[in-house]
Amino acid sequence: MSTEHVTTELRDRVLILRLNRPDKKNALTQAMYTALADELKQANENPTVRCILLTGTDDCFCSGNDIADFLQMKTITPSDDVPVLRFMKTLAHVAKPVVAAINGPAIGVGTTILLHVDLAYAGEKTRFQLPFVNIGICPEYASTYFLPRMIGHVKAAELTMLGEPFTAAEALDYRLINAVLPDAEVFEHALAKAQRLAQQPPAALRTTKALLKRWRGDLVDEIIPAEAVHFMSMLQDAEAKEALGAFLQKRKPDFSSFD
Repeated sequence: MSTEHVTTELRDRVLILRLNRPDKKNALTQAMYTALADELKQANENPTVRCILLTGTDDCFCSGNDIADFLQMKTITPSDDVPVLRFMKTLAHVAKPVVAAINGPAIGVGTTILLHVDLAYAGEKTRFQLPFVNIGICPEYASTYFLPRMIGHVKAAELTMLGEPFTAAEALDYRLINAVLPDAEVFEHALAKAQRLAQQPPAALRTTKALLKRWRGDLVDEIIPAEAVHFMSMLQDAEAKEALGAFLQKRKPDFSSFD
């Protein structure tokens, strides 16, 4: 089964879920979020699927959200079931293990998604970034809660407030990923780990994952929409318009007149 920009392949009881929009560096649209949420839900309910492997194309994992697509959305409330929120909640609550194989840019949600998978492997040339403040918006996908608790407040503040890129080696040091590998070996290594998980006793695996994440389920459902309300509102504000306009015009943004 496949859609235009999200493809799937079932291999040895592992569902390979691939972002496939290379011309836009796998930037996510609402249509892609819908497809991802649907595929994750089906995989979670399909007994022939034991593990899910999330990946992108050879030279890019995900460059974040498609801003032009997001700007078409209206301001949302925490109760809205929009595609992006449905995807986020679905992945956060998948009972089966999820492995990520990451090459190339992993920007914005391409990084925050790692807070919700179980194992993650990145190529040596992978670059991560949380540039939300840089473009006049706030972080998302419960990252404002989980990052400080995983890597400490000062490092979380550095990554989110300055929004500077960081390497795969640094991501490993921050414990956001499990290992760094040569770029050409990432997918096969991640697939081997996913296949190993698929061979484990399935009920024991699901129970272990549920126990590991038992403390965060309700929090995730509360934090994701709370962040999203600010995120979507800020996209319409002057700061974001200046930042995005500067990006499109290839100039440095000027925030000197803002309070």
